[in-house]
Amino acid sequence: MENQEFKRIVEAILVGDIEKTKALTQDILNKGVSPHDVIEKGLMEGMNLVGDKFENREYFLPDLLVAAEAVKRATEIIKPHLKGEKGRGTVVIGTVSGDIHDLGKNLVVSTLEASGFKVVDLGVDVPSEKFVNAVKEEKANIVAISALITTTMLGMKDIIEAMVKDGIRKEVKVMVGGAPLDEEFARKIGADRYARSSRDATRKAVELVNG
Repeated sequence: MENQEFKRIVEAILVGDIEKTKALTQDILNKGVSPHDVIEKGLMEGMNLVGDKFENREYFLPDLLVAAEAVKRATEIIKPHLKGEKGRGTVVIGTVSGDIHDLGKNLVVSTLEASGFKVVDLGVDVPSEKFVNAVKEEKANIVAISALITTTMLGMKDIIEAMVKDGIRKEVKVMVGGAPLDEEFARKIGADRYARSSRDATRKAVELVNG
């Protein structure tokens, strides 16, 4: 029976029905189903399928955005049910200084939260010192840094160097992402992981906290 209810949540996400996704999420939680199961078998399964369709060009940007919004709104319903439970970890995320693009970052925030991470979103155009301070204040496990234009990419290296200078680099993992990046760039600037999509970011965040 639960499998059918998870399937209905997935279907609601696939068609971008935000209100139905919220209602189905609330209903299944009211029946006592584990919030983690709702996240994994409902929300993340739906978002993963949307991601696959987007990568295969079956879905387009508006489809991706509305699905992400549905997952985000459903995640807000689940959050109170997770209180007192040990989450997967804390991620501090933001877009580098000089870059005001937040689409990719916002998608990553939604999928990370749906996977059980506490996410501290610093927003866009974030200076290095703000990343450093947030890592210390939040005792973050991961720093996720986004850049969408080539002229701001090197700002990621500045953030990593600022963490080294402050003595906190060894305490936190660094994940970078954005359209102009690749694995080689991430390696050169000293990041621990490169993520090519919100789905990939969530998978790699889980890898990082699990060691």
